Amino acid sequence: MAFVPSDEEYRKGLRLVILGGGESGVGTALLGKAKGFELFVSDKGEIKKKYKDVLLNNEIEFEEKQHTESKILNADIVMKSPGIPDTVPIVKQIRQAGIKVMSEIEFASGFTEATLVAITGSNGKTTTAMLTHHLLKKDLNVGLAGNIGDSFAKQVLVENHDYYVLEVSSFQLDDIDRFKPSIAVLTNITPDHLERYNYKFENYIASKFRIVENQTAEDVFIYDADDAVISNWLQNHSIQSKPLPFSLTKVIEEGAYLSNDKIIITIDNNQIIMPTENLALEGKHNIKNAMAASTVAHLLRIRKQTIRESLENFQGVEHRLEHVLKINKVHYINDSKATNVNATYFALESMDAPTVWIVGGVDKGNDYKELFPFVNEKVKAIICLGVDNSKLFEAFGNMVDVIIETQYMSEAVKIAYKVAEAGDNVLLSPACASFDLFENYEDRGRQFKNAVRNL
Repeated sequence: MAFVPSDEEYRKGLRLVILGGGESGVGTALLGKAKGFELFVSDKGEIKKKYKDVLLNNEIEFEEKQHTESKILNADIVMKSPGIPDTVPIVKQIRQAGIKVMSEIEFASGFTEATLVAITGSNGKTTTAMLTHHLLKKDLNVGLAGNIGDSFAKQVLVENHDYYVLEVSSFQLDDIDRFKPSIAVLTNITPDHLERYNYKFENYIASKFRIVENQTAEDVFIYDADDAVISNWLQNHSIQSKPLPFSLTKVIEEGAYLSNDKIIITIDNNQIIMPTENLALEGKHNIKNAMAASTVAHLLRIRKQTIRESLENFQGVEHRLEHVLKINKVHYINDSKATNVNATYFALESMDAPTVWIVGGVDKGNDYKELFPFVNEKVKAIICLGVDNSKLFEAFGNMVDVIIETQYMSEAVKIAYKVAEAGDNVLLSPACASFDLFENYEDRGRQFKNAVRNL
């Protein structure tokens, strides 16, 4: 548990102001009301009807389309939704006023004695969190929260689980003070969201490592030993928790590694061996996700047979290398969740047939060089789906015979249908954010699936 509700920040009657009326904000409001806080929710945009109804039904004061300074700057605590950057004027004023700012995961963790498993990383954290929950749920009373499903705060109020698997973003970690998971998992670190970190990679790296800053010798840190960024940071910084690395290339004495297509996990001289041939998820990156999740399960004494069966029947994550349909012997694959180059790297790496690649969107300062070998080897045509595709043409124009641009998903899929031949893959893996043409990556993925089904 991070800290106890008797702490100064947890006295009844304190004024809790919540910035953002989305999932984390409304969940925090419900928990705050139950614990006796004076509440006010403020959202600069329009609050979705489903959240507004919850606030109205629970008689929680709120405002939308504005931030009223007089109602915010008299707060004792501010819970800031993770999507709101520190550069927003009202947040600057809150900080200047010396008001305590915390994230939802920090606030909620003060009201539960559950064992917390927190998972972060630039890529793979959603899959690893969902897979970890899948491995644990048969034997334990476990919730799944953070960036997934119902907010952590709401689950603490309503569900009262003994364990929580939390998918945690760098934005959520930025506003913690004493949040302390018993088990922390770091899948990898590659440049992402640098606009929130003054375009300094080291600031983003430091944010990710906040997941271990409050851990003690009784806690555990599971991480990718093949990741150079993680390894370099650990060489230059000390952590208190017990390290349990995993690797595809090294033999790991305490942790997990791959040998002869088997995952070998050793913790305190207790070893389990898991074959990988029947893993439900494909690709080397998913072997790593399986290693991380299985290490958590082994730590929490889940039976080997349960781990094996769960790895084999896991259904995967929507919009992450999701097989949509096979039409005329062509596989259509939705990887819309790949919003950065590293995620697309994993997708292209896992392609085992000539591939028509749909790519593009809002470029986050992408460097496409690491994709060149896969494009040369596996990609037969590129369809650029974005408002500005000039950088993609510059990077890949000389590598493929066919490179076409469009601003419509339906057209992109029709072009792919014409170009692809029996045995090929059509892969949507944009390597970019979605906001130029779509509401979010989910909207982009759903439009792709609908367009494929309408062929």
